[in-house]
Amino acid sequence: MPDPAQHLPRVIIIGCGFGGLEAARALAGAPVAVTLVDKTNHHLFQPLLYQVATAGLSAPAIAAPARHLFRHQANVTTLLGDVVAIDAQARQVRLADGQTLPYDHLVVAAGATHSYFGRDDWARFAPGLKTLSDAFEIRRRVLLAFEAAEKEADAQRRAAWLTFVVIGGGPTGVEMAGTLAEIARRTLPGEFRHIDPAGARILLLEGGPRVLQAMPEDLSASAQRQLEKLGVEVRVASRVTAIDEHGLQVQPPADAPAYRIEARCVVWAAGVAASPLGRQLADATGATTDRAGRVVVEPDLSLPGHPDISVVGDLASAQSHLEGHEPRPVPGVSPAAKQMGRTAAANILHRLRGEPAQAFRYRDWGNLATIGRNSAVVDLWTPWRRIKFSGWLAWVFWLFAHIYFLIGFRNRIVVLIDWASAYWSEQRYARVVTGIDPGTRDG
Repeated sequence: MPDPAQHLPRVIIIGCGFGGLEAARALAGAPVAVTLVDKTNHHLFQPLLYQVATAGLSAPAIAAPARHLFRHQANVTTLLGDVVAIDAQARQVRLADGQTLPYDHLVVAAGATHSYFGRDDWARFAPGLKTLSDAFEIRRRVLLAFEAAEKEADAQRRAAWLTFVVIGGGPTGVEMAGTLAEIARRTLPGEFRHIDPAGARILLLEGGPRVLQAMPEDLSASAQRQLEKLGVEVRVASRVTAIDEHGLQVQPPADAPAYRIEARCVVWAAGVAASPLGRQLADATGATTDRAGRVVVEPDLSLPGHPDISVVGDLASAQSHLEGHEPRPVPGVSPAAKQMGRTAAANILHRLRGEPAQAFRYRDWGNLATIGRNSAVVDLWTPWRRIKFSGWLAWVFWLFAHIYFLIGFRNRIVVLIDWASAYWSEQRYARVVTGIDPGTRDG
């Protein structure tokens, strides 16, 4: 029998992140045939990825198989594949294996990757945190650093193994540094015989004047105080100028001399760049990109001259067009990606009905970040007023907000149980690693 879907408008969505997921969900029941393509087989809840990197949660708690998510949505086909090129004239996308997929409408939600500001050679010494593979590698390096210190007889080399540096004072960097301090001060003491994990140094380096620069100054200052209370050394206006296997070089503010930090475990949380697919798409369509490689889109999230192509999420350089306000840049956060995905899907349906597409209007609910146990900061925008608070109440708000936005009932229950167990026992039970013993490496 002929497939009835072959006569429906074909919608291809590239990427199963927040933007792609919401776009596909918004097309449920619509008279279209959706193909969702991603180079992984799962949707990842990135705001909690650092919890996997620090052994607080297992990978399945924050990820869900894409096929499982759309098992009841009959108009969605999920494909595992890496999109390497887009032919806007032929209306086709090409996968790494050579297969081509035709489309009538295309939503590109390929996301972002790490930016080392032109120093990609630093990646092998300071991994970033964007994927589950990144999280596993960081967790391996953190835990094996303590193992190497336990065996190290030389005090200077032992100190280097017990020095952890996080580069970048945004939400990811702040959350990572605070959690590393908790591991050292609360989780690991009593488990080693030759070292005291509580004596580990945790440093957070930020090139700007303060941490969490997207938040108000008072919350930024509160976050720094809470980090320092946990034992994190926060150094602002400090630029990293070199990284190698044994440590890094730092340029402090003003005319102070540069100095070196001997550290065997460094985490990169300082820069974000759009997926390389963005520049390829721009070349294929004549669109422009910004300095981060994001594709500049029209008010309705489409590309100039190509209303059949929409770009959403971290790959889009978009503006919010709220009535009565000047257009404002949309931040690269998950709520924005979800809203863009829904808008792109709605505009596809508008075009199919012969209706005009709608401009994207971003509803900003604010920002929040956790620092550690009982510590967080919240900058919340409500329809009535702006609410700012920090400390234990902010931590509880952060906890339940993340549980609410997790994908799937099972994941919410698992995370809630794991967090409750970790809170009362002060243990992290996902401390399983594989790979070489770092003590066997040179130096």
